[in-house]
Amino acid sequence: MRKYLISIVLLLPFWLFAQEANLASDTLVIDAFTKDNIPITHNNKIKLLPGAKEKFEDLFAAIKEAKHHVHLEYFNFRNDSIATELFNLLAQKVEEGVEVRALFDAFGNLSNNQPLKKRHIKKIRSTGVEIVKFDPIRFPYINHIIHRDHRKIVVVDGKIGYTGGINIADYYINGLEDIGEWRDFHIRIDGSAVKYLQKIFLTIWNKETKQHIGGPLYFPNPETIAEEQRVTLAIVDREPKVTPKSIRKAYSTSILAAENKIQIVNPYFLPTRSVKKAIHQAIKKGTEIEIIIPLKSDIPFTPAASLYAANKLRKKGANVYLYNEGFHHAKVMMVDDRFCTVGTANLDSRSLRYDYETNAFIFNNKITKDLSNLFEEDKTKSVPLDSQFWKSRTGWQKFVGWFAHLFTPFL
Repeated sequence: MRKYLISIVLLLPFWLFAQEANLASDTLVIDAFTKDNIPITHNNKIKLLPGAKEKFEDLFAAIKEAKHHVHLEYFNFRNDSIATELFNLLAQKVEEGVEVRALFDAFGNLSNNQPLKKRHIKKIRSTGVEIVKFDPIRFPYINHIIHRDHRKIVVVDGKIGYTGGINIADYYINGLEDIGEWRDFHIRIDGSAVKYLQKIFLTIWNKETKQHIGGPLYFPNPETIAEEQRVTLAIVDREPKVTPKSIRKAYSTSILAAENKIQIVNPYFLPTRSVKKAIHQAIKKGTEIEIIIPLKSDIPFTPAASLYAANKLRKKGANVYLYNEGFHHAKVMMVDDRFCTVGTANLDSRSLRYDYETNAFIFNNKITKDLSNLFEEDKTKSVPLDSQFWKSRTGWQKFVGWFAHLFTPFL
């Protein structure tokens, strides 16, 4: 109770400021980001890619037009048809004189059931593509478990950038036999914010390879975006030991700033204390909270804990929906139809406390509305988490959820 009262006291000045100044939620968040030295850029064009098919079609088309470099940073490249097509295209670009650098997480590679093996990597390198593992797993193995690179970033010629939830794997298009459809979102960015994705990539690339890649050719002046297409954007990056609280603070700030409505989609919903407190405060203020989490998952233990956490929020007043047509892997939030975030961070401790993550916060009514429309569509493919649903669960299922949630700080 004492901790809860302290949190209210700490948050009270923020709410008083919002009410006195009568500022809209997006303005509040932009001001907060500016104070935290998160760059805000305005000369951007955003394209929402509402599925893997759209993402890969757009990405491959952009790579085909690359003139100087292609940089890719992914949690994993699954050794399957879409990865084969991608690396064949990248090899072709190398023949044309384009520099290609690809970085993937060593643990992420091991965690998928069709990893890139030594012979695959050797073959890729033989084409001239520079491909590097981030933090290879070596003895003592425990040292390599904590901070993993969970980002999904592509930068083409320093002018076009991509981020979102979609890795390089064909099941994002074809689904999985045991789970069904794999639902996810991604975005394409043209304009000023791309340089921040480039900085993120080159920082980790140079650190891992001991190279010194950089200079004007990697940071060209962006083309001026037509005024009617311009979008204000902030890239919020989490780098362990450098910006460890950035994304969870950005989420909390956004939730606290909301005036009317918050919509969240997240696959591994185990919010950290600060995010959970922000949601509680928003509910108490009267903000409508809607959350979609998947009923099915690719990880056997986490869904039970996620369901337990979501039910706690349901009792507080949140409306929770369980996506039931496959696995929803998107990581998005929409606030007041004013702004939204799309990125790589799950709302769990692994993403918010340990891993390398990147989210784009997009201050644009249209993109936010488009995501809200997708949210409404996905609600029709979901079942509500209500008291009747919870009562239908067996005692064992409830116990597993309670027991699993005890591991929230590590999941």
